[in-house]
Amino acid sequence: MLYISFVYLFICFRGIIVKLVFCCSLYVAYFFFFVNEILLLHREFVCGQWSSSIRLDGKTVIITGANTGIGKETTRDLAKRGARIIMACRDLDKAEIAQKEIIEESGNQSIVIRKLDLSDTKSISEFAEVINKEEQTLHILINNAGVMMCPYSKTADGFEMQFGVNYLGHFLLTSLLIDLLKRSAPSRIINLSSMAHSWGTIRLDDVNSERNYHSRRAYGQSKLAIILFTRSLAKKLKDTGVTAYAVHPGVVRTELKRHMNLGLLIMWKVVRPFTKTPVQGAQTTIYCAVQPELDKESGGYYSNCGPSTCTRAARDDEMAEKLWALSCRMLGILWD
Repeated sequence: MLYISFVYLFICFRGIIVKLVFCCSLYVAYFFFFVNEILLLHREFVCGQWSSSIRLDGKTVIITGANTGIGKETTRDLAKRGARIIMACRDLDKAEIAQKEIIEESGNQSIVIRKLDLSDTKSISEFAEVINKEEQTLHILINNAGVMMCPYSKTADGFEMQFGVNYLGHFLLTSLLIDLLKRSAPSRIINLSSMAHSWGTIRLDDVNSERNYHSRRAYGQSKLAIILFTRSLAKKLKDTGVTAYAVHPGVVRTELKRHMNLGLLIMWKVVRPFTKTPVQGAQTTIYCAVQPELDKESGGYYSNCGPSTCTRAARDDEMAEKLWALSCRMLGILWD
């Protein structure tokens, strides 16, 4: 009788039970992700931060999302090295505050702001048109801006927000600036990805998550797409003098966590003392932007200022080709 009662209760509440099991497994996955990051961060502290006195005088750099977090600290560092920085930002008020602060600290007056909204292909095209008209050279393109685990929404062009901003927006931007990068060679493209690429898969039949949206998986898909994009760039740009790198900055204290749910925010409070500051999070981006030896490398995935290992899905060159073709169709462009 007890067994029958148990079975009856399970049948009645199986939906709730399944959801509870799923949520528990999800938070366990998050926990191990953060633990792994803590171990990586500990290794970084033991080994010391990467540093270099390399100058970038005469070099032009574009950094998307340069007004806050990792982008702002990358701007600060490269400005001190003498580079001309173009801050590509959506929020011009925040950008002006950051610009003033960095000019005063670095003494570098060659820091300009240009409007860029990666959730709108019209804005991206207008930005690229201005750059191609005004700039003679472009040596480093840092595709840094992004959104994380936001509620379901769409870009101005109908793309799922995370896939559209984190990946497609930068795909289009890079395509529109690629000729300038080639003319300026040797030049570099740095794409901000994440270890969270392991959370996602590329769903070619539903990249906009219209049938089933989960913020974590959608974020993972966008970051996985960035690594595959980087691998494709390396192949297509071989022997052009333009190299490409995908970067995992680590778990960093930035504004991206604003969309985390209550469970993740509680976990964040626990691990926060072991996470990276924006300065620390910017180190691998800076490394990929200035390290001379990387001129001989392209298409790799980097973390903690060195080569790192990505998932098998992130090394799937067949999927990378399919994703490239799909991206061109979605954006209505030709890019061979």
